[in-house]
Amino acid sequence: MKIMALRFSIYTLLVLSVYFISNCPVNLAHRNEDDPTIKTMEEFSGYPIHESHFLNSLSSLSVDAETLQKQIDELSSFSDSPAPSVTRILYSEKDVLSRRYIKNLMEASGLSVREDAIGNIFGRWTGSEPELAPVSTGSHTDAIPYSGKYDGVVGVLGAIEAINVLKRSSFKPKRSLDVIMFTSEEPTRFGIGCLGSRLLARSKELALQLEKIVDGQNVSFFDAAKSAGYMNVEKLSTVFLVKGSYSAFVELHIEQGPILEEEATSIGIVTAIAAPASIKVDFEGTGGHAGAVLMPKRNDAGLAAAELALAVEKHVLESGSIDTVGTVGILELHPGAINSIPSKSHLEIDTRDIDEERRNSVIDKIYESALSISKRRGVKLSEYKIVNQDPPALSDELIIKAAESASQELKLTYKKMISRAYHDSLFMARVSPMGMIFIPCYKGYSHKPEEFATIDHIADGVKVLALTLAKLSLS
Repeated sequence: MKIMALRFSIYTLLVLSVYFISNCPVNLAHRNEDDPTIKTMEEFSGYPIHESHFLNSLSSLSVDAETLQKQIDELSSFSDSPAPSVTRILYSEKDVLSRRYIKNLMEASGLSVREDAIGNIFGRWTGSEPELAPVSTGSHTDAIPYSGKYDGVVGVLGAIEAINVLKRSSFKPKRSLDVIMFTSEEPTRFGIGCLGSRLLARSKELALQLEKIVDGQNVSFFDAAKSAGYMNVEKLSTVFLVKGSYSAFVELHIEQGPILEEEATSIGIVTAIAAPASIKVDFEGTGGHAGAVLMPKRNDAGLAAAELALAVEKHVLESGSIDTVGTVGILELHPGAINSIPSKSHLEIDTRDIDEERRNSVIDKIYESALSISKRRGVKLSEYKIVNQDPPALSDELIIKAAESASQELKLTYKKMISRAYHDSLFMARVSPMGMIFIPCYKGYSHKPEEFATIDHIADGVKVLALTLAKLSLS
């Protein structure tokens, strides 16, 4: 009887202790996390008292929205075009200033900062079990000419603020948390999108390409990087990450589309990223005087390009899916005079889908059309080159569930959706499980000065990101 009574007393004590801790303020429970009695209770019950209670308490996370908006505005001032537009090209003076700004913010948040050979910036909050693969988050700060101030930036400054939110809440991660600012997500200077994340994902082809590539002013990639202070840029293989370097990567981003705003939904949880394939096409005709050469005798390279542009639209629409898209973003004619029949034309085509086979089928049909158009119009198809043909990426189910759970706990409306724009996440998916969190943006505008996201929506995204990171860190 005495033994039974003793067992009952111990059991009662444990139950009461768990109840007491579960109803304490977060910081009290957290301060006592090293208490041997609590550790004994956790071992006895097999239930991590601190972790579950803390995550439940994080529903009241507080974002310093005023400071975050100020940082977004300050970063936008590092621009080579006047406000409200932003132009920040890879390794330019303004890009270097923005890098310094981000590193200072990381250090002010207590993160240990490092840069790799091409300027990917990492800020780490070391967890209690640093031997475990860390959780990472981040985005980019470079900006195409005359764009807006939120694309990418929300995912960098928002990530730093998410770390600050967790720190203010007395959270301590088990897995370390990394904030990454990727180098050159935009293809503006050297024509390569997601340059930094591609290298992190071990693209040996890109590493070889960067050894000989030049920009529009004939400046080599290596010289441009060195001018920005990256003196070891030749050691590109040191940038490569081993698969599994991170246990998860989560990117916060404006939607760059109108769906969330139109549906009055706070959060988008990305299930897949549609990957682009880029194609360059050149036609050559005979040209001639616009008045002297009769219509039946013409071999018009410009009309061949126009016909192919319409064929791109036709093949995309016939794919059977709304997720298939195609764009002729560049169409150039030579000699480019109103009274001269074009003797040469150049097109650059972007086609995307979350279904790789369906997208590749469209590419094949575009090629078939280019051949038939050249034959029918008597022009030469002098080039048909697939510049890149990246596979789409699926978000990891555990990350989707973590973001979904975070949205529910924060009482925010959300929907699952695909990303039709590509991001650094597309390539980080080759390194680790990946996920993305979208917030609404005004009319879906992006890559233009009118790009805008309210600070309330940004703060909601930061909260969801913080809680998602916390969940993943404790996994």
